[in-house]
Amino acid sequence: MINYLYTFRRCPYAMRARIGLHLSTLNPDVREIELKNKPAEMLAISAKATVPVLAYQQHTIAESLDIFQFAIRHYPLDTCPYLDKTQYQLVIQSIHSEEQQALVYKNDNHFKPWLDKYKYADRHPQMSQSAYRLKAEEFVQELEHKLNIQTFLFANSPTFADYAIFPFIRQFAAVDHKWFESCEYIKVQQWLSALVNSDLFKQVMIKYPLWLDEKKSIPLKQQ
Repeated sequence: MINYLYTFRRCPYAMRARIGLHLSTLNPDVREIELKNKPAEMLAISAKATVPVLAYQQHTIAESLDIFQFAIRHYPLDTCPYLDKTQYQLVIQSIHSEEQQALVYKNDNHFKPWLDKYKYADRHPQMSQSAYRLKAEEFVQELEHKLNIQTFLFANSPTFADYAIFPFIRQFAAVDHKWFESCEYIKVQQWLSALVNSDLFKQVMIKYPLWLDEKKSIPLKQQ
């Protein structure tokens, strides 16, 4: 049975899901979509109508964290091309960390709403863009503190929290790239650069043709 993933390349939630899949042996076919033209096939299996959506056998997994964790828990790699054995085992173990889950929850439920208002400040005239950025910076400051202790958020190699959070910090940095490059969060800058420029993320960000054009099946991981 063919498994497939509805995704949108630039969505941080979809990036998170694809990271988990690239760290597993699960290799679904990609259905790259346009958010303004969502296919009826996706809407039929997912009430939330947003990416990512993984159709797995007779099941639908429609949350990025669930896809990430499911892929790594049930389809672990024997040999990871991006991490050594110890580092990869640390990723698997970190999925169960309540401390890491709490930080990811804060990213999704506290930081992300401020990030959206900062990015689309013209849609939210109640505050200035700089005021929205200051609210988002509270979370960035927390990350900076953690990264003053070790290279990544919880260890000296990436773990679950790093992979789950950095696509959103990437989005934050892109709102005003010049400001971000000159801001005080030096450790966050270094951390983000290491993850964005990693071989893993380069694979995660491979471009796929739009599925609606020809509806051809293309595996997520090209051999």
